[in-house]
Amino acid sequence: MSRPLVFVSRRIPNEWVEILQESAEVEIWQDKSPASREVLLQKVKGISGMLSFISERVDGELMDAAGASLRVVGQFGVGYDNVDVPAATARRIAVGNTPGVLTETTADYAWALIMAAARRVVEGANYVHRGLWVAGEPTMLLGIDVYGVTLGIIGFGRIGQAVARRARGFNMRILYYDKLTYPQAEQETGAVRVGLDDLLTQSDFVSLHTNLNQDTFHLISSPQLAKMKKNAILINTSRGAVVDEQALYKALVDRQIAYAGLDVTEIEPISLDSPLLKLDNVIISPHIASASYETRRKMARIAAENILAGVRGQQLPFCVNPEVY
Repeated sequence: MSRPLVFVSRRIPNEWVEILQESAEVEIWQDKSPASREVLLQKVKGISGMLSFISERVDGELMDAAGASLRVVGQFGVGYDNVDVPAATARRIAVGNTPGVLTETTADYAWALIMAAARRVVEGANYVHRGLWVAGEPTMLLGIDVYGVTLGIIGFGRIGQAVARRARGFNMRILYYDKLTYPQAEQETGAVRVGLDDLLTQSDFVSLHTNLNQDTFHLISSPQLAKMKKNAILINTSRGAVVDEQALYKALVDRQIAYAGLDVTEIEPISLDSPLLKLDNVIISPHIASASYETRRKMARIAAENILAGVRGQQLPFCVNPEVY
């Protein structure tokens, strides 16, 4: 009996490749850049499982190109907005993700952006490298205090709550906006649920931790940015399209808000022609909030376990469309 075929669209730690190879024939895309759409449509033909990343659009066309043999799509990450889940469900394809294991690591990184933006760390490093450091200059690179101010969190799931827990150490007032209420997390962190407008007008830092969907696409655009404080800082470690980048650029240029720290952009990688890259008051990193050695190993393990369960006809350990069963 032939073994199932699995396509892994980006490189993952070898130890989990070897586990996949025990039960399947595995092909791994080895280039640093993602496969083109045309190549991807060819690579998936006849596969039983696909380990996908945010860089791939896994839609009905791709599923149909794979054919009736496709049983499982295992997303490497907690977010799966690149996967057309209804299309997968209609084709009885299980979709898995890797929740939980990246919560603390992503929250750490959100705080790295908060601190770096507030105290202008990247600008300061550039000052030194460019020879602009003037010894004893008391007004050089003045930043914004973090201790004792107000943090607004949009999206109060696992990661948002982890960010809030860290904020307690800075004696911050914590507000959150979410469709759901979280009484236990409120008790634990002191966070208060408010409307979006109240959060934007009162917060010194606004940190985004929401899923990307039709309700959150460009959730932060010109009207929302206009409500924020002039010295406010916007942090995004969720999905790039939650923020309208044209509106953000204008708000930063006009000093409508003070700063932004982005780990995600609408198009990834961001175009080198993007006007955001010309600004000093924005930090942009290459979607690395979960990029610690240990967390990426855990993500690879869960993704591999989802794939193996799927090709064996078993229920996925972490399935986002359990109705397929």
